[in-house]
Amino acid sequence: MTLFSLLLVLGWERLFKMGEHWQLDHRLEPVFRQRRRFSLGRTLAMTLLAMLLVLIVILSLRGLFFGAVQLLFWILIGLLCIGAGSMRLHYHAYLKAASHGDENASGAMAEELTLIHGLPAGCGQRETLRELQNALLWINYRFYLAPLFWFVIGGAYGPVLLTGYAFLRAWQSWLAKHRTPLERAHSGVDRVLHWVDWLPVRLAGVAYALLGHGERALPAWFAALGDVRRPQYQVLTQLAQYSLARDERCDSVETPRIAVSLAKKVSLALVVVVALLTIYGTLV
Repeated sequence: MTLFSLLLVLGWERLFKMGEHWQLDHRLEPVFRQRRRFSLGRTLAMTLLAMLLVLIVILSLRGLFFGAVQLLFWILIGLLCIGAGSMRLHYHAYLKAASHGDENASGAMAEELTLIHGLPAGCGQRETLRELQNALLWINYRFYLAPLFWFVIGGAYGPVLLTGYAFLRAWQSWLAKHRTPLERAHSGVDRVLHWVDWLPVRLAGVAYALLGHGERALPAWFAALGDVRRPQYQVLTQLAQYSLARDERCDSVETPRIAVSLAKKVSLALVVVVALLTIYGTLV
C-alpha cells in the first residue's frame, strides 16, 4: 500500500498541487498563530499530539470497507505533507523575473526560497547563485526526499511519521517567517530537526555522491557519517555541489535550473529504489 499511495500522491502533486491549498504548512498557520510561548517541550508536545491524532484515525479505519477508506486517508496525508506547491510558484516567479532582468522581483522571490538559511550578505553573484542552488536542493529534500523517507520507513504507520516530520517542518518555516530568531531558538525546532534529518540526509547524500564526482563526494560522505555537529543543510548541499560542479555556470536563470534538474533526478532515483524494494518484498 505504501508504494501505491506514494505513486498516486506524487502524480497528483506534480499535476495539480499548485499554491498552498493542499499543503499542511498552510493549514497549520491558524494553530501556530495562537502560540505565545516557545520551548522545546511545547514543540515536542505539539508534534506528538499531531502524530497521535493520525495514529488514532489509522487504527479506527483499519479494515473498514476492505481497507479502501484507510487507503484514501493515507493518500490525503501524503498530499498534505509531500510537495512544495507554494515554493514551486515562488521558483517560477523567480525565473520569470530573472529572465526579464527584474532584479527587485527576482531578489524578493530568492528571499522567499532561502527563507530558512538566508542569502549571504555582501557576496558576489556567483556566491549568491550558489546559495540559491543550495536552497532549492534543500527545499527538494524538505518537501520530497525526507517526507518520502519517513513515509516509507514507517511501514503500516508511515502517515504517522510523515505527519510528525511535516509538522516540524511547518513549525520551523512559520517561526522563520513570523517570529524572531530568539523565539525560534527557544522553540528548539532546529535542534529536533537536526537529529530527525541526520539519517535521511545521509541516504540522500549517497544519491548525490553517485550522480556527482564520486572520487570527491564519497570521501566527504564517509566523513559525514561520524559528524553529528555540522548542520544537515551543509552536509547535503556540499555533496550536491560535487554533482553541480560538472555544469557550473553563473547565470541567474540557468544556475537554479541546473540545481532543480539534479534534484528531480535524485527524487526519481529514490522512488525507483523504493519501487524495486517493494517488488522484491523488502518493503510493504
